Amino acid sequence: MPNILQSLQINTLISYFISPKFGGWLLILKISFIVFSLFLLGFIIFALIKTTWLKRLIIYDLQEFLTYRPYGSRKSEKDWQKIKNRLETDMESEYKLAVIEADSIFNEILKRMGFGGESLGERLEKLTVASLPNINEAREAHKIRNNIIHDPTYKLTLDEAKKIIIIYEKSLTDLQAL
Repeated sequence: MPNILQSLQINTLISYFISPKFGGWLLILKISFIVFSLFLLGFIIFALIKTTWLKRLIIYDLQEFLTYRPYGSRKSEKDWQKIKNRLETDMESEYKLAVIEADSIFNEILKRMGFGGESLGERLEKLTVASLPNINEAREAHKIRNNIIHDPTYKLTLDEAKKIIIIYEKSLTDLQAL
């Protein structure tokens, strides 16, 4: 019996608030709260669309689940193929660009994986041999990339460029990004 009485009281209360019998200041208060609620709901929807939180929460996880691969690995593979194609030319500038792009991809993947730091050098300092077996080679490859960036007269041979690309490829494979 108490459940029926409570249900009746709740129904009476709901019908009282919904009924058009509201007049005067209560009607104005009701309308202002409805408008304010709609404004807040719109702001929440706007914030969810503009931030990456919703994408990470739903879309990225769904894609990883359905493809059994980390999010963004397909794009990384396409970019990696472009880097390898740069090594097939006979131009030193393309070799340098391939090393710079490989370093950039490596940096982005480490950033996405949550390794902190302002630059790749700082991120590499935080890595250990347990997380990346060829960490010392990756540090050397990054130093060569810095030499390419800061010294325009730096000479890079095809063999040296291939060696650096192999180092980055092994690092990315160990991190399961390729």
